[in-house]
Amino acid sequence: MSRPAVVRRGRDGAETRARIETESLRLFASKGVDGTSVRDIAQAVGVAEGALYRHFASKEALARELFLGRYAELARAIGEVAHEVPDFAGRIRAVTGHACRLFDDEPALFAYLLISQHDHLGAVPLIASENVVEALAGLLREGILRGELPEQDVALASALALGCVVQPAVFVLYGRLEGPLMRHRERITQAVLSVLGGVRERSGGTG
Repeated sequence: MSRPAVVRRGRDGAETRARIETESLRLFASKGVDGTSVRDIAQAVGVAEGALYRHFASKEALARELFLGRYAELARAIGEVAHEVPDFAGRIRAVTGHACRLFDDEPALFAYLLISQHDHLGAVPLIASENVVEALAGLLREGILRGELPEQDVALASALALGCVVQPAVFVLYGRLEGPLMRHRERITQAVLSVLGGVRERSGGTG
């Protein structure tokens, strides 16, 4: 039976939890969740196995929380980055740039989100602030509404756009494409804009 999670308070507890998350993410990305034991995590963090249960009910709960938390952070970032730029092409360029930087800075995070998505995506709320696909779909719907994109199937367009970013990252991850991913940002951006059917100049004012 899994043990109940107990929240550790204070600076030491927060630092230990952060180390647990960092080392777990690294191990899960390289070995998978099933291939990583609680002992592996504890040894990497430098704590007793029991210390993990003071922060997380189980290894599976830790894996789920890591995925949902990091996935939601990425979804929120898409919204924040996109709405700093007034034109659609600029928003796509900003989002693509953010994704490339994230991959270059935290490849283990990308690898974990990629290999674990089938286990956890069903638990992701269907809201833009926590769901990457919904955040991107919202961006596309706004572009269509404002006349910057042609009418199209938003679900399919979202899938195609994500593929243009994710697949090059996978190739860099496995050594089939020379990194860093950021060096390919402009080409990736153009690919995204192309699969979306081209970007139109907005008619009418700027509002």
